[in-house]
Amino acid sequence: MGFAIRFIAVCAFCVIAGVASATTERVALVLGLGAYQTIEPLDNTRSDARAIARTLEGIGFDVTLSLDATGDQLRQLMDDFAFRSETADLALIYFAGHGVEVQGENFLIPVDAEIRSNLDVQRQSISLKQLLASVEHARKMRIVILDSCRDNPLGDAIDLAKSTPVPVQATDQATRGGGGLAPARPDRGTLVAFAARDGQVALDGTGENSPYAQALISKMAEPGLEISLMFRQVRDMVLQETNNLQEPHTYGSLTGVPFYLAGAAAGQIDISGIAGQAAWAAIKPDQEDQLLALAKLGDTRSMLGLAYMRLNPNEGRFDPEQAVDFLEKASAAGSAEAQFELAKIYERGTGVPVDEVRALELYQASAVQDYADAINDLGFMHYQGGLGLPANPQKALEFFERAADLRHPQALFNFAALIDDGLIKSKGPGDAADYLYSALRSGSSDVLDLLTTRPNMFSRQTRRALQSRLKDFGFYAGAIDGEFGPGTQKAIRLAYGLKN
Repeated sequence: MGFAIRFIAVCAFCVIAGVASATTERVALVLGLGAYQTIEPLDNTRSDARAIARTLEGIGFDVTLSLDATGDQLRQLMDDFAFRSETADLALIYFAGHGVEVQGENFLIPVDAEIRSNLDVQRQSISLKQLLASVEHARKMRIVILDSCRDNPLGDAIDLAKSTPVPVQATDQATRGGGGLAPARPDRGTLVAFAARDGQVALDGTGENSPYAQALISKMAEPGLEISLMFRQVRDMVLQETNNLQEPHTYGSLTGVPFYLAGAAAGQIDISGIAGQAAWAAIKPDQEDQLLALAKLGDTRSMLGLAYMRLNPNEGRFDPEQAVDFLEKASAAGSAEAQFELAKIYERGTGVPVDEVRALELYQASAVQDYADAINDLGFMHYQGGLGLPANPQKALEFFERAADLRHPQALFNFAALIDDGLIKSKGPGDAADYLYSALRSGSSDVLDLLTTRPNMFSRQTRRALQSRLKDFGFYAGAIDGEFGPGTQKAIRLAYGLKN
C-alpha cells in the first residue's frame, strides 16, 4: 500500500471518538514516609498520605498507597505505576517525606537510606526526574505533588568521605525543610506542585495533617473547580494558615484542556471528554474571573482557556478578536500550544485576515519547542506542499519521525505505516510494531479500530512483531503467526486499556 493511500486511510478516522473507555482513567500513587532510620523521623507524613489517598479514592482515582517504603520498594512501585499510567488519562503522584537538593537536583529519601554524605543521597534516593518518568506517558495530564521541602544538611559539595549522619534539625514548629527544594523544570503537560516555594520550608503542622495536605484535601474534593484554579486556591489557603510563612508553588504547565478533579458541580456540565472550546465554555463565571486575574499576571494557560471560550461560536462570549489577543500574548510569552492555535487561526482567517507567512512562522516556533501537533502538521505540509512550502516527502519523513518519537498518536501510526511500506530504510517490522504498540498505549482509538477491523493493512512480518511485543508485556500468550484472531484481538484491547 502506498505512502499517500495509507495516510488518507488514517486521516479518515481522525474525528472518530474512542470505541470504548479505558479501564482506569485516573490513577494515583500516594507515598508517605516517616519512620526514617538514620535521619529525623517525621510525624504527619503517613497520616497525610492516608488522608490524601482517601480523598483521591473518593473522587474516583484508582489509588496505590504505600507507607514507609524502602528504596527497593519505591523503585518497584514506580516501575509498576509507570506501566499503569500509560493507559490513564491522568496520573498523579503524592510524596510526603524527606526531600533534599544536591547540586540543583531534587532527591526523595526512602526510609532505609543511610545518609552520611551527598553521594549517599544521590545513590540511595529517588530523584524527581525518576518520579516524572513514572507519569510521563499518561495520556492527558501528569501531576507530581511534593509535600517535602527540606534543605540538604550536608551542604552542596559531594563528600566522598564517610562521616557521622547529620540529622535534620527541628524548629519551634516542625518542618519538612530548611532551605527548600530546587525549582523544577518538568516537560510540557506536566505539573510539579511543591508544598513550599524553592528556598522556603514546608511546615509539618501541629494537628494530624500538614497545612498543605489539609488544603489539598479540602480543594481536591470540591466539585466543579478547574484544576489550575484548585492549586491556586490551595496556595491561598496555606498562606493564610501559616501567616505567610509557607507559600506553595507550582512548576511546569498543564495542557490547555480544562479538568475537574472531583467532577462537575451540581447543575454544571461534565467537561470530561468534551472538546477544548466547549469544555472551557462550561467553566463557571466566577472561575472565569479568576482566570482573567491569572492572565493579567502572565499565566499562559489561563490565556489559552480564555481564548478557547471566545472562539466558541455557540457561546455569548464569542469574540475571535479578543481570542486572538489572548493567544498573541500567550504566544509572545512562549506558549507552544498558543503558537499552534494561533497558527491555525492565521491559516484559516478566523477573526484575522489570512496570513500564511505568519501561520508558518507560528507552526515552526511551536515545533521548535517540541509541540507534537505542530510537528505532525508540518510533516503533512512538507509532504503535500502547503503554506508556501514546496512538496518534499523526504523532509516530511523527518517531521513524522520526530512527532512519533514525541508520542503523537497519529504520527505513531503514520510512521509505523511508512516503515511497513519500506520507506524508512533504516527500520524494519520490529520498529513498526514498536510504534504501533506505543500508539495503542497512547490511547489512539484510530489505531485500535484499524488493528481490530483491518489488521491485514500491515505486512505479516509487522503483525508477527506486534504479537511479540504484546507477549513481552504480558497481554498475549498465543502463537506468533501474524494471524489476528480472538486471542490477538483481546491482547490489543488489553494493551489499549480496555476491559475484556
